[in-house]
Amino acid sequence: MPLIFQHITFTHDGAVSALVEDITVHFPEGWTGVVGPNGAGKTTVLQLAAGDLHPQQGTIRRPGHIAFCPQRTDDPPRGLPGFIAATDPEACVLRGKLRIRDDWGDRWRTLSHGERKRVQIAVALWQRPEVLLIDEPTNHLDLTARELLASALGSFRGIGLLVSHDRELLDLLCGQCLFLDPPRAVLRPGGYTAAVAEAGREEASLLAERRVVKREMERLTVVSRQRHAEASQADRKKSKRGLARGDSDGRTRIDLARVSGKDGRAGRLADQLDGRLLRTRDRLASLEVRKRYAANFWLDGSTSPRNRLFTIPADNLDLDGSRRLVIPELSMLRQDRIALTGANGLGKTTIIRHVLQHLSVPGERLIYIPQEIDLMETREIMAAVHQLSHEQLGLVMTVVSGLGSRPEQMLRHLGASPGELRKVLLALGVIRRPHLIIMDEPTNHLDLVAIECLEKALSDCPCGLLLVSHDLRFLSRIARTRWHLQQTGTLVTMATGYTFQK
Repeated sequence: MPLIFQHITFTHDGAVSALVEDITVHFPEGWTGVVGPNGAGKTTVLQLAAGDLHPQQGTIRRPGHIAFCPQRTDDPPRGLPGFIAATDPEACVLRGKLRIRDDWGDRWRTLSHGERKRVQIAVALWQRPEVLLIDEPTNHLDLTARELLASALGSFRGIGLLVSHDRELLDLLCGQCLFLDPPRAVLRPGGYTAAVAEAGREEASLLAERRVVKREMERLTVVSRQRHAEASQADRKKSKRGLARGDSDGRTRIDLARVSGKDGRAGRLADQLDGRLLRTRDRLASLEVRKRYAANFWLDGSTSPRNRLFTIPADNLDLDGSRRLVIPELSMLRQDRIALTGANGLGKTTIIRHVLQHLSVPGERLIYIPQEIDLMETREIMAAVHQLSHEQLGLVMTVVSGLGSRPEQMLRHLGASPGELRKVLLALGVIRRPHLIIMDEPTNHLDLVAIECLEKALSDCPCGLLLVSHDLRFLSRIARTRWHLQQTGTLVTMATGYTFQK
């Protein structure tokens, strides 16, 4: 039995427009990608499928047991102790395939977000659900972990809905993709690359038709003006005003014209043309093309007057009681663009915290965006946005627009999605004219359009950048220098100062 959405309409409380409206979709066995810009309702579709949200209109038919893996990994998944302790073959295979250690259930808070994500998905697969809903599974994962996860998900034989910004994963797993653009949803066959190519052909066809219809509307507008001028002239001819009282011949001609209707022909033609013009305008309005936003939003003064942003002496830190992180002297100039790389669990976030504790950059000139932000802090940040001055709010909306979102929709509620929140945090920093930006996994939770916008924006950034990411394609387009972590025995060391190469 497939998962079926029938004429579903859903609107969030307080929103003025529907997020999805009258959508009907059949999700068969296999993976369906759910894609679209941040705030388009990808997570909402998963929550509707899971039964965590209920539509205002329509029905959802769900088969059997459903497992939902959300974006956040704050809390351990239900069933984790049983999974860790299980001795059945499937649990053993999953623990081995995803390299999950027996002590991870006891030290959840010390696990990296990538390690938590692997555990979360392993527990869901172990439960053998008929429907598996996964929201951004490759967030925080290094290349090796992504390959392990892709292999595990590829073995799933139920109905899967996958929200992801990982193009390779969508291509590998998905037989179809649901594209969301509120309030519409379009299902296209194939993985992400094939579905996007189809969407591109549709948009090119739409643009061509729009050009034709626009030219026709312009032509009809000119002809309509001429017809109305002719009708106005005919009306003046039918008027008896200005005729001499004794001009009986003139009055007779006008009466005959009125009876025969000959002089009314211009007016009727004008009215008919107005109808065609109105229909053409409606057609043009229906051929809507999504607006593209510019990502050039940096303000003057976003460069430190000091050449050196920081110098931090060498140190070594405890990682988990069994390993030491050896940090060399770290130094950064005002226009450096540094990529911090390494496998999950080697201490990248630990190094970022270490840098933050030793910075001399004024707090108001620093943008720091962590990997994850909990829901309570999200609401506090969005509430603060609503308290900004009119000028500041305008600048924030400009930045958010430049990153591919519709800020007017985002600002209607406090519960921004993780991807939307990352854009807001960057925008709040931009209006302070930053000297240094530190981002831990900047592409996490962002939609694919937003990632491309962020690449362009950071490439044009006038201040220092320190970026932690597993997305080497993203880093290669921005960073100039690479700090790389690697483990030998119980020591994790860092190589610094060499040019970044993909």
